[in-house]
Amino acid sequence: MKPCNLIRVSLLALGSQVHSHTIFQKLSINGIDQGQLKGIRAPSSDYPLTSVNDPNLACNTAIQFKDNNVIPIPSGAKVGAWWGHVIGGAQRANDPDHPIARSHKGPIIVYLAKVDNAATAGATNQKWFKVAEAGLNNSNGLWAVDNMIANGGWHYFTMPSCVAPGEYLMRVELIALHGAQNAGQAQFYMECVQ
Repeated sequence: MKPCNLIRVSLLALGSQVHSHTIFQKLSINGIDQGQLKGIRAPSSDYPLTSVNDPNLACNTAIQFKDNNVIPIPSGAKVGAWWGHVIGGAQRANDPDHPIARSHKGPIIVYLAKVDNAATAGATNQKWFKVAEAGLNNSNGLWAVDNMIANGGWHYFTMPSCVAPGEYLMRVELIALHGAQNAGQAQFYMECVQ
C-alpha cells in the first residue's frame, strides 16, 4: 500500500460502569478484527461522562488499558468499532444490556485529531474534526445505537479518502439521549485507539 493512502490512528471512545452502559473495545479494518483492546486506550469502567465541560471528554477518564500498538487505516477503508457492556463483552450470560441498553438511543460520531505520534499523544488540546456520523434515520425511526445493537455491538463507517496521510487520534463517540431532556443528563461514551 502506498504510504500516502495510509493513516495511523488512535481511536477514541468512552466508557461507563453502570448497568446499561458500554465500552468501545475493538476495531476492525475492512472486516479484519484487530483484537480485544489492541491499540485502544480504555477504562475498566463503563460509566459515562455527562458534562460537555469535562476535561476528559476527548478520551475518557481513568484509562487502565493502553498499549503501544498504532493501527494503520487506509483511506476509504470500512472501519468497525465494537462496543460491549463491560470489558470482554456481556456482563453475564444473556445480558440484556449488552452491548448497551436499548433505551440508550442516540448518535455515533467519529472525530480525528492529527498528531505527531499516535502512541504517545495526549487527548487534550487537540484540534478535532468530524469524519463520520450516524444519527436518527427518519425513514425507519432507528438511531445509530439501534443499528449498533442489531449488529452485535459493531458500528461501521468509511474512513474518508480526503484525510491526509499521517498519524491521528480517533474518537468514536456514542451519545445516549434517554435523559437529555434535562441539562447534564446526556451520556457520552468514547475511548481511544492508536
